[in-house]
Amino acid sequence: MRLDQLMADHQYARKDIKQLLARRQILVDHLPAQKLSQNIDPGLQQIQIGERIIQEPRHHYYMLHKPIGAVTAKRDAHHPTVIDLVDPQQEYPDLYPLGRLDRDTSGLLLLTDNGPLGFQLLHPQYHVEKVYEVEVNGSLSSEHIQKFKDGIIFLDGTSCKPAQLEIQVSSPSLSRATITISEGKFHQVKKMFLSVGVKVTALKRVQFGDFTLDTELAEGQYRPLNQDELQIVKNYLEYNR
Repeated sequence: MRLDQLMADHQYARKDIKQLLARRQILVDHLPAQKLSQNIDPGLQQIQIGERIIQEPRHHYYMLHKPIGAVTAKRDAHHPTVIDLVDPQQEYPDLYPLGRLDRDTSGLLLLTDNGPLGFQLLHPQYHVEKVYEVEVNGSLSSEHIQKFKDGIIFLDGTSCKPAQLEIQVSSPSLSRATITISEGKFHQVKKMFLSVGVKVTALKRVQFGDFTLDTELAEGQYRPLNQDELQIVKNYLEYNR
């Protein structure tokens, strides 16, 4: 949540909030707050206002192995959503998915009720990398690696940032590779491969920033983030002060 929202919830007036910030009397993990809009989690961080320490339950964070067929949305009239797969949705109605995966794409998806965190992880200025395992219906070569490294340009003139392509298996009818990108244009990975003459037949996200898909999670399964992963969330919060 935003720092100013937390303080407003605790009955601080807007004028007082600004004065406390200017006097460096708002501390987040012992460091003066830089701006009222910064994202915080009082369950993961120590928030001190003057002599008062604010303690609240933390936000909720889950890792989901998204299955093929589920829509990355809170609700959909025609298809099951990723939120439909999570039991705590009734207890935590504000859960939402961070980012999007196409209905026919599987893999790592984070769910949270910490609204501003999505902006921090998804905004292009933060360059959060995503890693996908991909299968295509044709051969891949060192020439493709270089094209991805140079930055793919779509037929409509849209240019993609340089991407890292690593080929595991290549044959005329089936190739497997991993691709690392740092942006999230609409159907980007599929369009990138189409632009070099092959079609994606399977796509799975295995890494999102510093989060890695738990190999013990089967498709459709989810779990709360563990302590190491919660530390990653905290690191993001602190990095984007």
